[in-house]
Amino acid sequence: MLKLQDLHVYYGGIHALKGVSIDVPEGSIVTLIGANGAGKSTMLKTITGLVRPRKGTITLNDEEITGQPAHRIVSKGVAMVPEGRRIFRNLTVYENLMMGAYPRTDRNGIKEDLERVFSLFPRLKERRNQKGGTLSGGEQQMLAIGRGLMSSPSLLALDEPSLGLAPVLVQEVFQILKQIHEQGKTILLIEQNAKAALQLADRAYVMETGRITMQGTGRELLENELVRKAYLGE
Repeated sequence: MLKLQDLHVYYGGIHALKGVSIDVPEGSIVTLIGANGAGKSTMLKTITGLVRPRKGTITLNDEEITGQPAHRIVSKGVAMVPEGRRIFRNLTVYENLMMGAYPRTDRNGIKEDLERVFSLFPRLKERRNQKGGTLSGGEQQMLAIGRGLMSSPSLLALDEPSLGLAPVLVQEVFQILKQIHEQGKTILLIEQNAKAALQLADRAYVMETGRITMQGTGRELLENELVRKAYLGE
């Protein structure tokens, strides 16, 4: 579904991505792990059109989308759930979700997706008229994921969805991601909780200082001695 080939990104004189190549097959969960500052979020922002690469290509469903604006990439079926949730704090839960559906015109489809989001996140349904800024951190993360789903994406990209959450909520978020995948969504996951991410992933990549240094199935990397020492605290 998604292919990055030899991607180079700069912030001024800083070479943030140094020839990154990854594949995200349709129907898979692909995760990217790495330390803070490795370039993981930059890669996601480049895929979704928020950052322009200096070199390399991004292909989505056999169509090159390199450098296209973010709104066009959303219309092609890619939605990002950003780090830090980035919900609209002064809008209600319902209004936040409708912002996710803003580009759409299929009213029946929007209604169906809203009910699907509420079935995944019953707490959001209970709080549909509550302002986003009054939700707990875990509920705001659920809202951010729900808003991403409301654009009806074929590829859902998530940047650190477990960041700052209590362990019990981290388990809940990963369980929900598993359900979303089982409903047919392809998922690209950036996550510092390496163990949980690798347990979930079909395929995984390790990024260090802007380069992919290791790749394999989630299980292969979970059992790799270097990964276990560097990212699993063993």
